[in-house]
Amino acid sequence: MAVDLKTKEHILGIHKAGRIVAACHKELSKRIAPGVTTQEIDRFVERFMLDRGATPAQKGYKGYPFATCASVNEVVCHGFPDSEPLEAGDIVTIDMVADLDGWKADSAWTYAIGKTNKAMEKLLLAAEQSLNDGIKQAVLGNRLGDIGYAVQRRAERAGFEVVTAFVGHGIGRSMHEFPEVMHHGMPGQGIALEEGMVITIEPILIAGRADVFIAQDGWTARTRDGAWAAQFEHTVAITKEGPIVLTRWE
Repeated sequence: MAVDLKTKEHILGIHKAGRIVAACHKELSKRIAPGVTTQEIDRFVERFMLDRGATPAQKGYKGYPFATCASVNEVVCHGFPDSEPLEAGDIVTIDMVADLDGWKADSAWTYAIGKTNKAMEKLLLAAEQSLNDGIKQAVLGNRLGDIGYAVQRRAERAGFEVVTAFVGHGIGRSMHEFPEVMHHGMPGQGIALEEGMVITIEPILIAGRADVFIAQDGWTARTRDGAWAAQFEHTVAITKEGPIVLTRWE
């Protein structure tokens, strides 16, 4: 299967969608607090996108009913937003994809609710650092295995396991495009990175065993041992100038 390489104009289109995702995450960082429900977050995200001319690409995708995935504590990914108030000490990953003029951008972020403990702070830091290490390897001359190896090395050095059941992916006109982006691997292995590739890097780290199962709703993934999970994700373009993060909001 061939990679759909993007032109500079295509990347600009994805970047415009990415700026909406980034701005939405930035606003969420100010609003997420004890007592807020993930349903309220979901409604906020959908309205935020619609007000800026975008649509939430996840809503309706293979029947998925929400604008976001909201994964609390031991939920690894694809959690359904609900009416349960978030509590101080929880962590929640909000994953969203904006579609603007047919171009899509994807980013997930794990938020600490109120004050959390040292163990969770360590997990969140390692998960974000593993994403950043992966992004640094997204350069011409490298391969997908270089990204996966960098992610896995950072996670394991911090004492965490990487979930291998879920992967990053190409993105553009479609939310999921070729290739799959593993978050483990060996340097020099896998597909060569080419100018014009746009991919998501989205490692999930677990504070226990990286063994997950899918709930009866067919979407929600949880850890089998109840350990908590954290995920950070960006949409990244491969260019001659180096990796460009199209969903950066810091």
